[in-house]
Amino acid sequence: MTTAEPQPQPLWQPTEERVAQAAVTRFQSWAAEHHGAPADGGYPALHRWSVEELDTFWQAVTEWFDVRFDTPAAHVLGERSMPGAQWFPGATLNYAEHALRAAADRPDAPALLHVDETGTVGPTSWAELRRQVGSLAAELRALGVEPGDRVSAYLPNIPQAVVALLASAAVGAVWTSCAPDFGARSVLDRFQQVEPVVLFTVDGYRYGGKEHDRRDTVAELRAALPSLRAVVHIPLLGTPAPEDARDWADLVAADTEPVFTPVPFGHPLWVLYSSGTTGLPKAIVQSQGGILLEHLKQLGLHCDLGPEDRFFWYTSTGWMMWNFLVSGLLTGTTVVLYDGSPGYPDTGAQWRVAERTGATLYGTSAAYVMACRKAGVHPARDHDLSRVQCVATTGSPLPPDGFRWLHDEFAEAGSDLWIASVSGGTDVCSCFAGAVPTLPVHIGELQAPCLGTDLQAWDPAGRPLTEEVGELVVTNPMPSMPVHFWNDPDGSRYHDSYFDTYEGVWRHGDWITVTDRGSVVIHGRSDSTLNRQGVRMGSADIYEVVERLEEIRESLVIGVEQADGGYWMPLFVHLADGAVLDDALRGKIKKAIRHSLSPRHVPDEVIEVPGVPHTLTGKRIEVPVKRLMQGTPLEKAVNPGSVDRLDLLHHYADLARDRH
Repeated sequence: MTTAEPQPQPLWQPTEERVAQAAVTRFQSWAAEHHGAPADGGYPALHRWSVEELDTFWQAVTEWFDVRFDTPAAHVLGERSMPGAQWFPGATLNYAEHALRAAADRPDAPALLHVDETGTVGPTSWAELRRQVGSLAAELRALGVEPGDRVSAYLPNIPQAVVALLASAAVGAVWTSCAPDFGARSVLDRFQQVEPVVLFTVDGYRYGGKEHDRRDTVAELRAALPSLRAVVHIPLLGTPAPEDARDWADLVAADTEPVFTPVPFGHPLWVLYSSGTTGLPKAIVQSQGGILLEHLKQLGLHCDLGPEDRFFWYTSTGWMMWNFLVSGLLTGTTVVLYDGSPGYPDTGAQWRVAERTGATLYGTSAAYVMACRKAGVHPARDHDLSRVQCVATTGSPLPPDGFRWLHDEFAEAGSDLWIASVSGGTDVCSCFAGAVPTLPVHIGELQAPCLGTDLQAWDPAGRPLTEEVGELVVTNPMPSMPVHFWNDPDGSRYHDSYFDTYEGVWRHGDWITVTDRGSVVIHGRSDSTLNRQGVRMGSADIYEVVERLEEIRESLVIGVEQADGGYWMPLFVHLADGAVLDDALRGKIKKAIRHSLSPRHVPDEVIEVPGVPHTLTGKRIEVPVKRLMQGTPLEKAVNPGSVDRLDLLHHYADLARDRH
C-alpha cells in the first residue's frame, strides 16, 4: 500500500479576516445571489463557474463594478471564436469616464503621486486630474483629432503622460507610447506603423542622477513622422518649446469639464508592442471595453485594490505594466508614478518610493527582488513598509529564493506579507495567472489562474496535463485579447502568433505546470525551452540556480539543435566584479545545477560574456542568441531596434562565427 505524497506547506496563508474582507469574497456572495455563482467552495469554485459560465461571469463583472454603457449590449458574447470573439456587440462606453469617476466622490484626495529621484512626492488631486483631462481633450478636438486617430507619446512616467492617455481615450483616439530612453530607430519602428497625428514629447529626462537631453531625438522623430499635425512640448528639463511646437501648459490651462465620446466596446484604446525579436514589433491593438472589464476584474478582484489603496509598480511608459498601473484609477485607487532609475542612488531605491508614498500594493520585477537579496538590502528593517500588504512581481518567474527572502525580510519586521508572482503578457495587457488574496502562497508558484481565464497546460496533441510541463494555453476568449494587429489586414500575423499550434486555442509560448492544487508554475518560454534526452525544462529554472552564486551577475542558457542530430547547450555567464571564470567556478556552477535540477541540465560549456542582452522591456533575449549559434546572420536573427544593447549581440555573433 502506497502512502500519498505529503502536500507542501504554504509559505503564507491569508487570515480569516483578510479572506472575509477581500473584494473577491464579497463578489462571490453577490454573484451567488444574483447570477447563480456557487456560494461555497471558495475561489476554486468561483473560477470554475467563471470559465464554464463565461457570459454570465462577465455580465456580473459589469454590474458589480457599475460599468456605465451609453448604449447597452444586445448580449455579452456574439461570435465566440478565437481570434475574432465579439464582446458586448452594440454597446458603447468610454474608458476615461470610468478612470475619472472617483473625482465626484473624492475631489481633493490624490489620484496620482509622482516621485522622481530626488524623492520629492508631488500629488495630483482627482479634481485636478479631471480638469486637466477636460482641458486637453478639448484642445485635441480643436486640433481635429477624431475617434480612431492615433496619439503618440515619447514620455517618461510622469503625470502628464496619464493626462494625455486619458484625454486621448476621452476623445476616442488611440494611444501609443514609448519611454524616452528608446532611441529614435526603436521609436520609429513602432510609431511609423500607426501614423500618429499628435506627438507628446519631453526635452529630456533624469535618470541615474544625470540629465539626458532628448531634443535631437525628438527632432529626428518629427522629421520621420509626416502624419503629425501637432507636437506638444513638456519642458521637463526647463527648455522652451521649439518653434511650431505647442506648450503643454497652454493646453491644460482651461477649466473645462471633460466630454467623453461614447465608442463601441471593441473600439481601439491603445497600441502596445511586442518585443519584436525579429521583424518589426507587433503592433497589438486592445479595446476600450475589453481593457476596462479585464482591468476592473484584475485590479479590483485579484489585486483587491480600492479607494484606500496606493498602487505602485516600477515601470516605464514603454511597458504594458504602465498601462496596467494607470488602470488603478478605475478602482478609485491612488496611483504612484516613479520616474527614475530602479537602483539610484542605491539598490534600495524602489523600497524608499514605497515608503514615501505609503504604497499598499508594490509591484516590481523578479530581477529587482533577486538583486536586493544579493546586495544585502533589508527593505522592511530599513524602511517603514508597514502599509505594504502585497509585493507583486512579474517580468520573469520569481525564483523560490525570492519568495523566501521577501517573506523572511517582512516577517522579521512583524509584517504578514502577501507575495503575488503574476504572469501574463503584453498581448492581453493583463495576467493569465497570479494574485488571489484568499488563497495560500506556495514557494515558487503562482496562486491560481485568473477569473474568466480557462488556463491549461497542454501536451503536443492538445491534451490537458496536471503535474506535468506543458504549453500555456487559454481555451476561451478574454475581453482584452487583441482586437487585431495594426497593418495586418487579413489577420494572418495575429493568427500565426497565437493560434497556429492549436486551432482556435490561444498558445502563449510559455511552459507551465498546473499543480493538482490548482496553482501554476512558469518554466520560461517554450520557444527557447531546453529539451535534452526527452526531459524538458525552462531556462528560468537554470537561472534561479546559477544566479544564487555570488560570482554570477546574470546568465543566459540556450539549447541548440544541430545538423548532425546532436544538441549543444551552452551557458553564458556575466561575472560579478572581481570574479574569474576558472575551472573551480565552472565546477561550482555545474555542481549547483546537477544538485538542484538534474545531470541532464548541466551545460556542455560555460562561456564568459561581457553582458546579457535584453529586450527593451527587460527580458533576456534567448531565441536570437540561439539563432546566431545556429549560423543565422545577425541582421536576420534579431530586429536591432528591439534590443537594449546591440553591441552585446555582436559579441555572441563573433562566438558563433568562431564555432563554425
